[in-house]
Amino acid sequence: MSRLALYALVVCVLATAAAVVSFVQGSWLGIVWVLLAGLSSNMTWYYLRRDRMRRKASSVTG
Repeated sequence: MSRLALYALVVCVLATAAAVVSFVQGSWLGIVWVLLAGLSSNMTWYYLRRDRMRRKASSVTG
């Protein structure tokens, strides 16, 4: 797992936890945390797929 994918995953987990805490406290600010969690989740998948494609391409050519 690449470093960027790992960082994005950590941000996703922390944003999800912040959203839960925010909603439990009755704050609508949790919507922002949910959006951040979705964005970081997409970034995690992007970096994972990009690394997988790079490894596959390097194994074919090398």
